[in-house]
Amino acid sequence: MYNIKLQDFEGPLDLLLFFIKRDELDIYNIPIARITKEFLDYVHYMEMLDLEVAGEFVVMAAELMQIKVRMLLPPEPGEESEPDPRANLVQRLVEYKRFKEAGVSLGVLEDKRRLVFDRGAYSADAKLDEEAIEADRLGDVTLFDLIASFKFAIEQMPRKFVHEIIRINVTIDEQAAYLKDFFSRRSEATFYELIKDMDEKIRVVVTFLALLELIRSRALMVKQKVPFGEVSIMRVVS
Repeated sequence: MYNIKLQDFEGPLDLLLFFIKRDELDIYNIPIARITKEFLDYVHYMEMLDLEVAGEFVVMAAELMQIKVRMLLPPEPGEESEPDPRANLVQRLVEYKRFKEAGVSLGVLEDKRRLVFDRGAYSADAKLDEEAIEADRLGDVTLFDLIASFKFAIEQMPRKFVHEIIRINVTIDEQAAYLKDFFSRRSEATFYELIKDMDEKIRVVVTFLALLELIRSRALMVKQKVPFGEVSIMRVVS
């Protein structure tokens, strides 16, 4: 099972690495126009969800757009070539990626040490530790994976060309109750399955926020069979 990283909110470099890993891009030859559009899309959805978008995301968005403009401009007269505008960003990404991978390696060593017991010190908790470590080996479902599910669900909603102003009173508590009732009858579902019959975008947004709260409180959990694949939501069996 995957862990949810909701407390330690990832930053803009994490989001860029998410795109690079998901699409198997060359980190030294980033398609800046494509990455910029995706980055802005995700920031838009984070703002739609009223998540706290740190200032560094805004700074990174501005930097990506500046790099994109510089790459579109022709070279100055008399200059054969200019330094690659992406160079500084690529260097930071490579260094950050190396730092993150070192942290993961240290975590694996810590997990292995946790399974080592002195003679006579094996406890009933050892089996639980082994299961937890085996789960960790599968990877992590990040907030970005969940936002990808939210983005897909929103894009599948029928487009309304006539906008009716209707006040919809819907709360996170109400949608949390809806989710608990849903998973009392089903053990597993995708986010799209949860909201496919909803017509109001605000209800979808509040349902997603309720889902985050239930994941945070461990009332629900998620899994992902393959990295960057479809995210399934499951009830927690006590």
